[in-house]
Amino acid sequence: MHSSPQPSAAPAAPAVPVATPDEFRAALGQLASGVSLVTAHDPEDGEDVGMTATSVLSVSLDPPLVLVSVRTDSRMDELLARVDGWAVSLLAEEQRTLASRFAMKGRLSDRLLFADTPHRRGRWSGAPLVDRALATLECRTEQRVEAGDHVLVIARVLEATVPGPSERPLLYFRGGYRRIG
Repeated sequence: MHSSPQPSAAPAAPAVPVATPDEFRAALGQLASGVSLVTAHDPEDGEDVGMTATSVLSVSLDPPLVLVSVRTDSRMDELLARVDGWAVSLLAEEQRTLASRFAMKGRLSDRLLFADTPHRRGRWSGAPLVDRALATLECRTEQRVEAGDHVLVIARVLEATVPGPSERPLLYFRGGYRRIG
C-alpha cells in the first residue's frame, strides 16, 4: 500500500512589523505642523481647560469640520466627552511661550495659565479664545473615534474668525517650536 503524502502545513505568515514609538516620532517629526491651543469651559466647576495641539486639521469644507487628536484619559478628553462646545486658537509665532506653558505635563492648574493669557469668551462655546491668535474656531463635537492611545474628536465649526492674518504662524518641527524663514 502506498500512503498518500500528508499535506504540509502552510508556512507561517511573517509577523507584521510595527514601528517603535521612537521610530514613529522621528519620522513624523519631519512633518511641520501648526500649533494651536484647544480650549473648553467646564460648566460643572466653572474652570477653563486648555491643551497645546499640533494635531488640528481640516476635515471638510461643506459642512465645515475639523479634527483634533486628544490623549485618552487626559483632562481634555474627559471634558470633551461631557461638553459639546470647545474652541481652537491658531497660535502666532510670538505665542511660543503660551504654547509651551499649556504643553507642560503635570501642571497644577489651568486657572493660573488662563489668568496670564489675554483672551475672550467664545459666544457659542463659552471657551477661551486667545487674543492675537492668527485665527479662532468655535466648534461643536459631532463624533468621537477611539484611535490607539488617543481620541479623534471631529467637530462642526460654528464660527471662524481671522483677527491676526498678518502675523506668522507658530510651527512645530523636529521636536521643537519653529518660525518660518
